[in-house]
Amino acid sequence: MNAQTTFRTEQAKRYLGTLCKHFSHRVPVELDGNSGRIELPFGQCELDASGDGLDMKVSAETKADLDKTAQVIASHLERFAFRENPQIEWH
Repeated sequence: MNAQTTFRTEQAKRYLGTLCKHFSHRVPVELDGNSGRIELPFGQCELDASGDGLDMKVSAETKADLDKTAQVIASHLERFAFRENPQIEWH
């Protein structure tokens, strides 16, 4: 199962780095330039930073794990980007 969203921001690369660095202390993370991957125990998130936003795609085996993965990623991004008040809606 998959869900995706885009957070429109001019600071996409910064938030990509912040998310990956934060999670790298606990789970496997890959960070390569403008893209990253976070491997949570219950799902994973692929991130791509561009000049106008941060694209995020979460995937998991079950709907419950997908929802949990999306919630964890969104809550951390909301905390790191609080000045921009992100409204994260997964599709």
